[in-house]
Amino acid sequence: MVKLPARQIHLDFHTSELIPDVGSRFDKRQWQEALRLGHVNWINVFAKCHHGWSYYPTRVGNMHPTLKRDLLGEQIAACHEIGVRAPIYYTVGWSANDALTHPEWTVRDRQGKPVARNVDFSARPEDKRPGGSWQFLCPSGGYRELMLAQTRELCERYEVDGFWYDICTISGPCFCPNCLAGMAAEGLDAARDEDAQRYFILNWQRFMAACNEIIHASHPQATVFYNGTTSIYGPDYMPWMTQAELEDLPTTWGGYDKFPLRSRFFFTKGKPMIAMSGKFHTSWGEFGGFKHPDALRFEAAAMIAYGVACNFGDQLHPLGEMDLATYRNIGEAYKYVEQIEDYGPGGEPCANLGLWITGSNSDDQGTANMLMESQLDFAVALPGQDLSRFETVVLGGGRCLDETSAAQLRDYVAGGGSLLVLGESALDPARERFLLDVGAGYVGPAQYELDYLVAGPALSEGVVESPFLNYTAALRCQPTTGEVLARIREPYFDRTYGHYCSHLNTPFQPVEATHPGAVRQGRVVFLPHRLGALYYEHGARLHRQFFVNALRLLYQHPFFTTHMPSAGRVSVLHQREERRYVAHLLYGPPMQRGRCLVIEDLVPLYEVPVALRVPEEIKRAFLAPGGQEVALMREGDTVRAVVPRVEGHQAIVFEY
Repeated sequence: MVKLPARQIHLDFHTSELIPDVGSRFDKRQWQEALRLGHVNWINVFAKCHHGWSYYPTRVGNMHPTLKRDLLGEQIAACHEIGVRAPIYYTVGWSANDALTHPEWTVRDRQGKPVARNVDFSARPEDKRPGGSWQFLCPSGGYRELMLAQTRELCERYEVDGFWYDICTISGPCFCPNCLAGMAAEGLDAARDEDAQRYFILNWQRFMAACNEIIHASHPQATVFYNGTTSIYGPDYMPWMTQAELEDLPTTWGGYDKFPLRSRFFFTKGKPMIAMSGKFHTSWGEFGGFKHPDALRFEAAAMIAYGVACNFGDQLHPLGEMDLATYRNIGEAYKYVEQIEDYGPGGEPCANLGLWITGSNSDDQGTANMLMESQLDFAVALPGQDLSRFETVVLGGGRCLDETSAAQLRDYVAGGGSLLVLGESALDPARERFLLDVGAGYVGPAQYELDYLVAGPALSEGVVESPFLNYTAALRCQPTTGEVLARIREPYFDRTYGHYCSHLNTPFQPVEATHPGAVRQGRVVFLPHRLGALYYEHGARLHRQFFVNALRLLYQHPFFTTHMPSAGRVSVLHQREERRYVAHLLYGPPMQRGRCLVIEDLVPLYEVPVALRVPEEIKRAFLAPGGQEVALMREGDTVRAVVPRVEGHQAIVFEY
């Protein structure tokens, strides 16, 4: 896999026409000083912003009315002078000036009304405007032609390293006159949601193809990315991009465990990846907000640990002067990245535990969280992918199978693999029968809102003996040839105004339900609760322990093991060309403060045991950074070592 520069900045510059003297304080030397302070080797610079203004003397678009210089050109030249790449940012889906002057270019709903985010069209000029409030534009008709013409203009004027198109594909289907005519020409029925979505995807793909043709005609090595396209559950736009960029602001956008799952998913696309966070305390557009450099260092180390290049968002002051304090902070992180970047991007996730993506975020993310908190490294498993590398594949609870994918999993089990199946993951799309042999037949959905589990001996380690609560009840199945590993107790009744007991949930009945709480059929274990979703929403340690107990019945030969507190994270990468495995250990527990997750105290861990079991003969191990050699103890096909200290991050490199 191609390696991209690993120390990147995304420099926002969304600047109102009401601000005077835009760009007047830009100074090449001060700009370069900031990039050197930050140890930066890539920075995205602005051609056109969400306000709709361009930052160079354009003949096609609209230059910012108070800008008196070619700010974009000067920034690109200043970067290239010191060996820094400078891809060009261009907004697509949000452009306020274009939406105002060309309302016919805006995205429309079925009723013909404009589609926007956080915009009150009845607001008065003096009313407070919420953050992130923009109207969507459609990449069709005159607006499409404007963007293609401006892309061509930029390619002719500048030495282009790449393009970074923003706000793509996130508005949902459009019913503007252009799109309605386009659907009719394609033989699609705009009244059908699936046809409207199909045309929406097609319209974006054609726009991307047209941009790429223009760019690569004159700059064949340029990178191209369309932001808004990297959803695990959305259409696959990767064929039109040179890399995947994963925009995750963990402080306010879903936490620190969202990025690892996304990185594992997009690794399967076979293209380099960039992880994007921010220097901000909260989110984009925050002037004067700062993370502590320790938090930036931890986030950057985590990006490298998962094999991904780093990018931190900043926002340039309208006058064009870089904030040196920001780049000193980022520099603390990127100084560390310089020491470890050779041990991350380009490496392959090599776990022999697979997580099958089910299409349900709460199920998938919750299951991934249970694995990560147990330091069980995993790779993503997908339909059609070769599953032979995995000892065990986990299906996290969402309904996800058709006959083709079920046949693939049945063949995988027949060939020696094992499955841990949660919730509805074995069900057919019509929810009528199981498509996998789980040792039980499907009976129907739960009869109550919640229920209770009683673990049998095989699943009882670290689990209470009493029935414990499941906030969503299990589906019902009837054992056939499978061994029952856990039982269910149902409540006396659901809580209603007509039937209730105490403050919250009704207690369990004294008799066991007729349907089980866990079933084993050979190398398949079935847990009929959606434990991933339960853990994602409620976070009960009992559910995680029950899940891990079930997994250990199947998954007995992990490539890598260690023991850290539950906030510890593990990522093991295989660097084939360098003939080495790199195990990254992370420990930086975030704390909830207000609406933000904050990493502050990087408490060190000492004497962390690790074990690696791989086919190759390991010759030596050393720490990165530092290079200190680590003693190895050999036990059959396993090598063991002790990492003396983990403070935020430490990698151990195993050469063969």
